[in-house]
Amino acid sequence: MFDLSQNHFQLFGLPVSFALDTEMLAERYRILRQTVHPDLFATAGDREKRLALQASTLVNEAYQTLRDPLARASYLLLVRGASLGDDQQTTQDMAFLMEQMELREALAAARQAPEPYVIIERVRARLSSLADELIAALGARLDAGAPGGADAPAVPAESATGTPQMSVAPASDVPAIRELIRKLQFVRKCEVEAEALEAALDEAL
Repeated sequence: MFDLSQNHFQLFGLPVSFALDTEMLAERYRILRQTVHPDLFATAGDREKRLALQASTLVNEAYQTLRDPLARASYLLLVRGASLGDDQQTTQDMAFLMEQMELREALAAARQAPEPYVIIERVRARLSSLADELIAALGARLDAGAPGGADAPAVPAESATGTPQMSVAPASDVPAIRELIRKLQFVRKCEVEAEALEAALDEAL
């Protein structure tokens, strides 16, 4: 059984950074799942069963967090000792907010449009483009100073013990990272609305 106090990156033996090898993550997830699956401990004692269940839950939670760029970015801030800030705060980028409003209005109008799917696809394409831009910007800021990055210090990616090193974004970048996360949250919500509308239209056919 592994150390339940490890952070999600340590759990999978990955560097603490925004950029990661998703194929390696999936492979290590598969191996860990096989190692700690509760069914393997069906005849074990109560303590072993409890630890196996905790480990299995942690592995699943860690995988779901690291595989999603938005969740991974938020988790990285927490690992590095920075919070996401006030949940009630929103982005101060008025141009971005106006575009999000326009995209939502386009989705609302699509229900009565002659070709609603065309409008939905156009909105989803724009949202996908925005998400890609925000994820790229998050990676650039979160991995600033990370091994192999543009501002990388002359240290190996792993310590002498093989433990992944923790890259740390400059403290001055934290507000900008929070802003990017909030924007990506807006985009994700609009993407969910677009998917829900498309599903509703499919059901109505």
